[in-house]
Order: sequence, then structure tokens, then C-alpha cells
Amino acid sequence: MWVLVFFDLPTETKKERKIYSDFRNRLLKDGFTMFQFSIYLRHCASRENAEVHILRVKKLLPEKGHVGILCITDKQFGNMEIFYGKKEQSVTTPYQQLELF
Repeated sequence: MWVLVFFDLPTETKKERKIYSDFRNRLLKDGFTMFQFSIYLRHCASRENAEVHILRVKKLLPEKGHVGILCITDKQFGNMEIFYGKKEQSVTTPYQQLELF
């Protein structure tokens, strides 16, 4: 499972920029990686593990702004098409899932 967090927070005042920075840093501390500006993602081993991280994000929600949370499977993530300009790039998985037997 992949958990994606999309956010658009106000940054007009010094206080708003601090709130934005704190939210972003807490996502990083919880293991999220920046995918694009204001889009962060994290790999989770199971749906239950994803729910734990979703609850953590919900506890961090600032009073203002828009935040979206989306869960997708590894297969859905692998089907993503990514372009840098007109050049297509392969989807690189930042994490490797280990299986124990």
C-alpha cells in the first residue's frame, strides 16, 4: 500500500509559513518522502499499517488549508506514468518490501 498526502496550505504570513513547515517536517519524520511539491508519499506493508499513518496525518491537520489523503496499491502505483518535460521516466520505488518466510 502507498499513502499519498496532498496539501495546499496558506503561506502568506510568517505564522502560516511556520505551520506549513511544521506540517511538512512532521510528515518527513513519520517516514513520508516528497514526491512533488506538497505531495508526499509513504510505503506501508499492509492496509492496517497504512491506517496507522493515516491517523497520524489526521492528528497533524492544520486549521486552515486543504489536505487530501489517498491510499493506492503497489500495482496502482506501478501503473503511474511520470514525465519530466516530454521525457517519460520509469516509476522508481523508494522502498523495497521484504518478505519473511
